[in-house]
Amino acid sequence: MSTGTQQGHHEQGGDAANTPDRKVDLLPVGHGNSPAAWTCVGVMALGVVVACLAFVFANVPFFVVGVVIIVAGLFAGWFLRRAGYGVGGDKIKSHHA
Repeated sequence: MSTGTQQGHHEQGGDAANTPDRKVDLLPVGHGNSPAAWTCVGVMALGVVVACLAFVFANVPFFVVGVVIIVAGLFAGWFLRRAGYGVGGDKIKSHHA
């Protein structure tokens, strides 16, 4: 049974990726926590729900509507990121920039 020694190994900096010249790779990236990302995910989730319900009820036109909503979510996220609402954007306060 493991006692977490491998995890402790990484925490102590014994990993080869934690050398001083590789510290730039370990900076926080924000994980997409921005209005652009949340809008993208929310709209796409709505599209998935619509497409799933359409699939269950064998309704092809509503399935297509769900797919269109998913694609619209991608474009909404992209547009908001370009408008400055993404991680590190100039329109939001970000601690990760």
